[in-house]
Amino acid sequence: MLHLRVITPSDQSAAVADLLAADPGVTHLAVLTGAARQPHGDLILCDVVRESADKVLNGLQELGVEARGGIAVDDVELTLSASAQRAAREAPGSGADAVVWDEIAAKTGEQTELSGTYLVLIVVATMIAGIGVLLDQPILIVGAMVVGPEFGPLAALCVALLRRQTDTIRRSVQALLVGFLAAMVATVLSTWALDAAGLVDRGMLLAERPLTDFIWRPDALSWVVGLLAGVAGMLSLTSKKSGSLVGVLISVTTVPAAANVAVAVAYRVWHEASGSAIQLLINLCAIVLAGLLTLAVQQLSWWNLARRSRRRAGG
Repeated sequence: MLHLRVITPSDQSAAVADLLAADPGVTHLAVLTGAARQPHGDLILCDVVRESADKVLNGLQELGVEARGGIAVDDVELTLSASAQRAAREAPGSGADAVVWDEIAAKTGEQTELSGTYLVLIVVATMIAGIGVLLDQPILIVGAMVVGPEFGPLAALCVALLRRQTDTIRRSVQALLVGFLAAMVATVLSTWALDAAGLVDRGMLLAERPLTDFIWRPDALSWVVGLLAGVAGMLSLTSKKSGSLVGVLISVTTVPAAANVAVAVAYRVWHEASGSAIQLLINLCAIVLAGLLTLAVQQLSWWNLARRSRRRAGG
């Protein structure tokens, strides 16, 4: 269930209220005439089940509410109401499968900002993975995967490609490129510093590393794992299953592959550097491809469900 706060000019208030009242997934509708001051107008409150939210938000935007007023959406963790239960029964589809596209776009759009926090996280994650590569320690590799923030821009890129949002595509690609380049440069420098301090050496990279050598040995399974992770990651994002998202972050070797590139470059082991770079590219492409296809299937499925619902209502 989502809670909507709509500020609308008084001359649009009736149309907005009628739109909301006509949707079976909307309940707890209240109109406060003249309550809004900035911008001036009426305040309309309602709750809407997730499976109806996308249709309702699209209808409000078609009325131009956001241009002269505003729309705010909050999650409702608990609702005790027979009316809300009725709305959930009458709305087509399942709330667990519903995708609120404006919510996803807003959430992923925030992840494209090339902020200081993002850069620090990806640099730290890659440096941790670099040490894990040299020590052949899967625990450090897994820890680096969890710390790495790269799934945010990857998810944003998938959404932007589907919705043809050129600016978000540009910012997502920029965040990924700058982030990984900064992280690899920092890891090269940190490897040199650790080597100078006598804490690591080239022999550690050249030694047998049975627990982590998969990072620079890409194969067909790299595509399979990347594609599956992209599907799971996008579903966890659209269905708000954060626990599944953590599993996705642990399953794909984007940050560790970047770290292995950096360490191999620092020690001039070019065959490992090239193998890791290919592994990184495969995983990034597989995640984006799978995420985009997952979103497209979700969108098509929801459109078909809405079409069947309209036919039943018309019949």
